[in-house]
Order: sequence, then structure tokens, then C-alpha cells
Amino acid sequence: MTESSGYAPLTSENAAVLLVDHQVGLMTGVRDIGVADLKHNVVAMTRAAKLLGVPVITTTTDSSGMWGPTIPELAAVIDQDQIIDRSMVNAWDDERIRQAVSATGATKLIIAGVSLEVCAAFPAISAIRDGYDTYVAVDASGTFNETKRQAGLLRMQAAGVVVTDYATPLVEILKDNSRPVAAEFYATLDMPFAALIWQLSSAKDAPAA
Repeated sequence: MTESSGYAPLTSENAAVLLVDHQVGLMTGVRDIGVADLKHNVVAMTRAAKLLGVPVITTTTDSSGMWGPTIPELAAVIDQDQIIDRSMVNAWDDERIRQAVSATGATKLIIAGVSLEVCAAFPAISAIRDGYDTYVAVDASGTFNETKRQAGLLRMQAAGVVVTDYATPLVEILKDNSRPVAAEFYATLDMPFAALIWQLSSAKDAPAA
């Protein structure tokens, strides 16, 4: 299903996050986004998802080999024991990953990966074939040059993947800024303008001295 054919919003009940190959070795080659920004974005997205009760599935490729382990910043947020290490290039070809996604009950997947055009794009496109709506958080993904980035974006969009950023899908899941969790949620996303808005709001509501 695409957004133009009767869009159903993302919710905590219908969504899951799939993180693919945010590994130390792969990160060293990322050139389309600053590595510090990429780490910030994927970690913030993961924390926000967990805060809202959205399941998070993490996978690596040959983590004991040349790609290395999951980046420490992300490993600190997720349970290391729940990382699925695989050999298949396309994470969706690994039955354990498909089963993990199926077990969540989700019908929509928010995906991020390194590299964008392979590790994020391949499972996003493949999951569509299996009936999932897929979103790729581009700024929580990375690749090795601009050509790869543009080629990956074009291929995903042609296949019906929703291209997005790290924050917007989670804001859609939050839905209502009056929710008690909202202030913590925006702090977790760590978007500078959102933090400023909350500071201004808190100052406005504070009693006069």
C-alpha cells in the first residue's frame, strides 16, 4: 500500500523499527552524512521508538569479521543479546529476521541501514512484496558516495518505499502533544528546535517569581 491509496497512520501497534548494519567498520566509509550526525539520528530514533513502545529489531552482517560490531552508541540502547547476526546480504532473506518482524504484529516497518542503497533498500523493497508498508529513515542511514545515495533513493521510491527522516515517523506515532510522554519524547529525539519550543513552553507556564 502506498500513501496515496488510503493511508493508515503509523502507530505503536502497527509499526516496528528494523536497524540494519550500523557497524563500526561500515561507518568508517560513510560519506553522504557526517558520522556524528548519523550516530545521533539512529540512536535518537531508537530511543524514541522504545519510549513509545515500538518494537526494535537490530541486525548485523558478520559482526566478528571485517564489518565489526554494532556501534557502541547504539549497542548501549538496545539489548546486545537481541542483535541478529547474519550472512545474507539482504536482511529480509534471513528467516530469523522475518520471523522477528512477524512476531511484533507490525504491518509497517521503519528501516535504517548502512549502506542506504543495499542494507536499507533491499529489505525495504522485499518487505513490500510480503505486504508491509515500508519507510526508510534516510538520515539514520548512510552510504559511501552521493551516486550511491541518489541511486538508492530513486530505486526505493520507484518500488513504493516511503522516504523519510529519523524523527517524522516517530512524531506521527506520538500523535498528540498533550500525551504525558511528549516532553520526554521530544527530548529523546533531540531535535534542537523542538527542545527550544519545550523550553519556551515551560518558561511560559512557570509561575512568576
